[in-house]
Amino acid sequence: MDEATRQYFNERAESWDEKIRPETRERLAQIIKELGIKPGSRVLDVGCGTGILIPLLLEAVGPEGKVVAFDLAEKMLAIAKAKYGEEGVEYVQGDIACAPFPDGTFDEVICNSCFPHFKDQARAVREIFRILKPGGRAVVCHTMSREAINELHRSLGGVVRDHLLPEEEEMRRLFREAGFVEVELVNRPDRYLVTARKP
Repeated sequence: MDEATRQYFNERAESWDEKIRPETRERLAQIIKELGIKPGSRVLDVGCGTGILIPLLLEAVGPEGKVVAFDLAEKMLAIAKAKYGEEGVEYVQGDIACAPFPDGTFDEVICNSCFPHFKDQARAVREIFRILKPGGRAVVCHTMSREAINELHRSLGGVVRDHLLPEEEEMRRLFREAGFVEVELVNRPDRYLVTARKP
């Protein structure tokens, strides 16, 4: 487990929600809507933080579906759980580079605002591939461009200074080498979105 990153986010958990802007919520709602997640799906919310995606995902999967909120930082998870309870949601602490789930568990694995923080991005993508069902989809999303995210992390310095999103070709390569197909990437001022499918 990446202890430095875990500690960084634990220290910021209490004040995390204060920093979330209304347009961030609006953009995420739009992204989730456009993904067209099927009712009854099992979805892993990687780097769930304080749970910004949980209500959106619960609405998408419906009463037959399941959301697993997954984060490195136990304090983030505790806040998410206090806010959203356990109806349709399971909370799991862990590192996506060694995901504690059996092969073929999820229909969707969504990494919102967390991919730059994966210490071993290639290994994380391979694990996402493993835990997806055949035909399942991986999603990496942010509510700003790659350039803006990388600039933000550099400006914050410290632990996250070098937590960056790779160049487009490198990102595509990470997913293709893990076995994914239909790798699509959008990078524009209001969103960064990668989708890829497990055959």
